[in-house]
Amino acid sequence: MPLIHQERPLLDKLGVRPGARISVLGIGDPAFVRALVERGADVSARRRKGSDVLFVAISRREDLGTMATLEPWMTRNGAAWIVFPRGVASIRDTDVIGAGVAAGLVDNKVVRFSETHTALRFVIPLARR
Repeated sequence: MPLIHQERPLLDKLGVRPGARISVLGIGDPAFVRALVERGADVSARRRKGSDVLFVAISRREDLGTMATLEPWMTRNGAAWIVFPRGVASIRDTDVIGAGVAAGLVDNKVVRFSETHTALRFVIPLARR
């Protein structure tokens, strides 16, 4: 009997838990926001102090400076997911990783966010938590 590969749901891959305080910035996908709410997350379209998870859409290399402003909004053990277009020359994963490192964050996971976008997770280094 062949094994059936079942893909984990996106919100599981992203670590979204019921009750999580989430800020969604620039992601214009109502279905994604609806899924977060249905999961039981406390969702806002604004930056909020004490966010367990931030989802930040970045579409151009010029917008990567935004990453330097994220840490004050995150809980110490929280995460910032940077969502960016896949397979375009205007912004690459190495650009996003470099901006995160320059902002003092550590990248530790990558997820296929959609058919067109990738998400990289950044956290505060253990030494500063």
